[in-house]
Amino acid sequence: MPSLPDRLAGIVGAPHVLTDAGTLAGYLTDWTGRWTGAADAVVRPRTTDEVAAVVTLCAAEGISLCVQGGNTGLVGGSIPPAAGDAPTRLTILLSTARMTGLDDVDVIGRSVGAQAGATLDAVDRHAAAHGLRFGVDLAARESATAGGVVATNAGGIRMIRHGNTRSQVLGIEAVLADGRILRRWSPLIKDNVGYDLPGLLTGSEGTLAVITKVLFSLVTPPEATTVAVVALDRVAAATELIAAASRRGLVVEAAEIMTEAGVDLVHAHGARRPVAQPAPFEFVFEVSGAGAVDEELLAAIEGIDGVLDAVAEPGPAQALWAARENHTEAIARSTTTPVVKLDVSVPIRALPEAFDRLHAVPGDLGVECRPILFGHVGDGNIHANYLDVPAADVHRVTEAVFAVVTDLGGSISAEHGIGRAKAAWIRLGRSDVDIDLMRTLKTALDPHGLLNPGVLFG
Repeated sequence: MPSLPDRLAGIVGAPHVLTDAGTLAGYLTDWTGRWTGAADAVVRPRTTDEVAAVVTLCAAEGISLCVQGGNTGLVGGSIPPAAGDAPTRLTILLSTARMTGLDDVDVIGRSVGAQAGATLDAVDRHAAAHGLRFGVDLAARESATAGGVVATNAGGIRMIRHGNTRSQVLGIEAVLADGRILRRWSPLIKDNVGYDLPGLLTGSEGTLAVITKVLFSLVTPPEATTVAVVALDRVAAATELIAAASRRGLVVEAAEIMTEAGVDLVHAHGARRPVAQPAPFEFVFEVSGAGAVDEELLAAIEGIDGVLDAVAEPGPAQALWAARENHTEAIARSTTTPVVKLDVSVPIRALPEAFDRLHAVPGDLGVECRPILFGHVGDGNIHANYLDVPAADVHRVTEAVFAVVTDLGGSISAEHGIGRAKAAWIRLGRSDVDIDLMRTLKTALDPHGLLNPGVLFG
């Protein structure tokens, strides 16, 4: 019987089966440095048929399979279990790095097919060449992949305008755990026949099937936008400004909030300060609309109590956006331990209290660490980052954050998924009946538990 690497090489070619420990290391540790797993091989297919052949082999031999796109996830969802946590069977990591193909853009229907390994930036640039855009946008756009954002149902900075990833998915191609290929592929806006299988696989974190290709809807971008950075003395002023701008007929394209500590950190790593006057909070606000957009935006800003300073430029205003988009990188470069990154959401009305209580977590616990909070204020999503957290205190910090979020009626996962990082706390967000039903679906589609073991359910 040929060895496993030889059998995989027969499917994808020998250069695309990796077994050298040094080469594997880059695939087995996540972007944050917090999660490291173990695998017997990395396989890099190019086509859906090759993926199906790999999955069929794994199903026949009882081999676990972990799927990885750009490896930019923040909850360990694309990393195999660690050696001591893995089931007593072989594990393969399937990388979609070579699956980068893009179909022709359907300009009339405003849609495009993208293989799972295509980056968001590639999809967006492909659409932009035809006067369209992709509705999902992340700071990690140059490395995050189509399959990854679908698997996690990512949100991003344009969610307030276009919705999350599930809102952009028209069709999907995926390989089931037994190797069969599911292709639900229709550009129809209305197609209501049976269960919404693309919607089910969106957000399933690789536990139900291997996503190989996605049919995305595209959006028509505004002719022009205006970007403002507004210095505020309170969180509630940001949500009041969103409402005021909407009442004036402006279309809110993005709405992001940062704290003074985060802006200081980004500035220390080279980004210029957006506004001259330091403030407890800085609000990045992008709007579009017909008529005198700048005048309406200025009037909206002037009507808000708590505004300390403001600056505005025509979009895309990348220099203004840099302070927000460089947060993740600056945080990663400024901590002495892997960052405790907790993506949470609360009701919008609870945002002021949430910021206060999440900022107070280290002091409440007596833990020496630094909180940096920022996020998508328009949809209640806060990215709570804690730097320099001693390893012994990671669990306590996480528990305290989740306790605040639960108390405020929020969610422990807004847009990053559950992965491995939050599996132990899934009952904070779902009832026993809900979890039982999800497990039933998992068992039905992956009866032997081969796909992404340990993700979502622990």
